[in-house]
Amino acid sequence: MMRTGVAHPPAGLDAARSAPPEVDWARLGDAVLYWADDGAPWTALRGGDLVLDEGDALAPDADVMLVTQVGRVFQREHPDVPVLLDKGRYLVIALDAEHPARLRPHAEVCYRVEPLRPGTVVFRDAAPAAREPDPEVRDLADEVSAGAYREVLAELVGFGTRHSLSAGFRAAAAAMAERLRGLGYLVREAPITVGDGRSVNIVAERLAPTRLPREVVVVTAHLDSINLAGGPGAPAPGADDNGSGAAGLLEVARVLAGLDARNDLRLILFGGEEEGLFGSVQYVAGLDAGARLDIGAVVNMDMIAALNTPEPTVLLEGAEVSQGLIDELAAAAATYTSLNVQTSLHPFNSDHVPFIDAAVPAVLTIEGADGANEHVHTAGDTLDNVDDRLASEIVRMNVATAATALLAEP
Repeated sequence: MMRTGVAHPPAGLDAARSAPPEVDWARLGDAVLYWADDGAPWTALRGGDLVLDEGDALAPDADVMLVTQVGRVFQREHPDVPVLLDKGRYLVIALDAEHPARLRPHAEVCYRVEPLRPGTVVFRDAAPAAREPDPEVRDLADEVSAGAYREVLAELVGFGTRHSLSAGFRAAAAAMAERLRGLGYLVREAPITVGDGRSVNIVAERLAPTRLPREVVVVTAHLDSINLAGGPGAPAPGADDNGSGAAGLLEVARVLAGLDARNDLRLILFGGEEEGLFGSVQYVAGLDAGARLDIGAVVNMDMIAALNTPEPTVLLEGAEVSQGLIDELAAAAATYTSLNVQTSLHPFNSDHVPFIDAAVPAVLTIEGADGANEHVHTAGDTLDNVDDRLASEIVRMNVATAATALLAEP
């Protein structure tokens, strides 16, 4: 028989590493989950300042698994699965050997189930140190306008659906391309396939004056939306997922349009994300080795506007190749915003992943505890569930990070 326990250690106490060898652990933000056979020395975990809340005994054939999900998709599909620890985007569950969730899930692009390895840090609550603000970068961050952001977001929601194969998506793509052209960017439509259908990526660029060598700073978001239960023809306003990120990209474009940069800025609105990252996978596959090496940073915005935590919080999700960029984003958050910061090296299911798979430093910037957002992928993902302050703070962080990279000597 296996037993679990959860502790929320006070600052400075390394509760994870204080476990005896017979007890396994994993950290998820401010919580540490422990699990072990019922006869393990649990008393060793109850001393000093550590308060351990013991859970129920698990079934003999149950395994401890980690779920990474979008919204509450996993819990809607599998309400019978015991949840040991709920951190929104991340769940720890007890899963029987024969449970259907071990098989390929029905909504396979919306959650991942994998064994939780002992000693894993799924995500951290970071406390980045602020830097001395750069006056030019600070002024750019201060140009971020909640009103301008909301105007674009409202236009996107107004298309009713932006399903990748719909007329609404095509109209939204054309409208955003026209906005980017109006800001002075060179814009092209790049056709993509989404299953048996066709859609498009919108790629906009602002090239630096002739200074060689130079890097490319990439800012991305997916433009499409989806209603999983209703199907392709159902309303899918997609205010948070991902009108919020697409509108954020347009606001980054507006603020940085006049910057005298040393490096190139590339902005990409992807199609086909909701069906399986079709737009970003095909975009990255089309880059040759030199083009991949030219990319210094990819900042991806996906769901940046639902306040699921007491204070505005951003999760910075990447991989080892992304660690330097995660550090830069965290420092920008501390210097130019009031955001709480979480970090993770477990990338999942957004357009940063194909870049990471190609060894390009890419980071997802996403609202904290996004898995607690009940509205995504439904007709209820509407403007009244969007928090402009959170979105503006995340856009400020991304503007500051992009501007710093654009102004840096290659």
